[in-house]
Amino acid sequence: MLPWRRALRAFTAALLIAGAATLTPTAAAAASASAAPSSARGWNDYDCEPSAAHPRPVVLVHGTFANSVDNWLVLAPYLVGRGYCVFSLDYGQLPHVPFFHGLGPVAKSAEQLDTYVDKVLAATGADEVDLVGHSQGGMMPRHYLKFLGGAPKVNALIGLAPDNHGTTLLGLTKLLPYFPGIEALLTTATPSLADQIAGSPFLTRLNAGGDTVPGVRYTVIATRYDEVVTPYRSQFLDGPNVRNVLVQDLCPVDLSEHVAVGVLDRVAHHEVANALDPAHATPTTCLS
Repeated sequence: MLPWRRALRAFTAALLIAGAATLTPTAAAAASASAAPSSARGWNDYDCEPSAAHPRPVVLVHGTFANSVDNWLVLAPYLVGRGYCVFSLDYGQLPHVPFFHGLGPVAKSAEQLDTYVDKVLAATGADEVDLVGHSQGGMMPRHYLKFLGGAPKVNALIGLAPDNHGTTLLGLTKLLPYFPGIEALLTTATPSLADQIAGSPFLTRLNAGGDTVPGVRYTVIATRYDEVVTPYRSQFLDGPNVRNVLVQDLCPVDLSEHVAVGVLDRVAHHEVANALDPAHATPTTCLS
């Protein structure tokens, strides 16, 4: 195979992975998960009343090619078990594409988050929510906070492997100018992928003037072995009220990559719990 064809194939595969919070092992599993209401697993229960210990509901924001159930089959029950009211939304749907969301323009997805947060606040009577997002779901809420008036409604944003400054996809995005057909496909068929490329107009506007907004606490949880959001340090934020965490600093033998760190990594999930309740944080180790 010619070198440019190998590069194009690798580039296309990387884009399909980009921001993918999780893909279920089989289509049947995805259909089953979508058919069962999330409240049956203890989350998306709109009768949940936040406790004095955990007064803010948690809104989970999935990644690209994921959905409100599959991305959170481990973390949502974990947080429910710790006493939180937990909710998750679907966003970025495209027509005729079931199960796999987060594909529409990121700015439009942020508008969906805006509406959903209002719904959760109205149902629970809370004044603020905490947001936990994976991949695109950790970056997209920053548009909501910065441009849609979300900051007064949000106490904390916790990003698991978020593409805050886009991704070079191991440098393969530099091939885009040589394949205008691929670039057009990204823009028309899956706009969120184009928005997530480092240097995109969306990310340039998002990051202009600083990474953060006043009044919100930010936590970024990244893995050294992220093969999607590269380089992994591009995930980190600069600004006040920011804590950047590398899971290998807490557990050197943790080999989780982009998908695992959001979906099932217990070190990362323990750090989520610490970020949600820093006053009662406990040390995170390989045995957390």
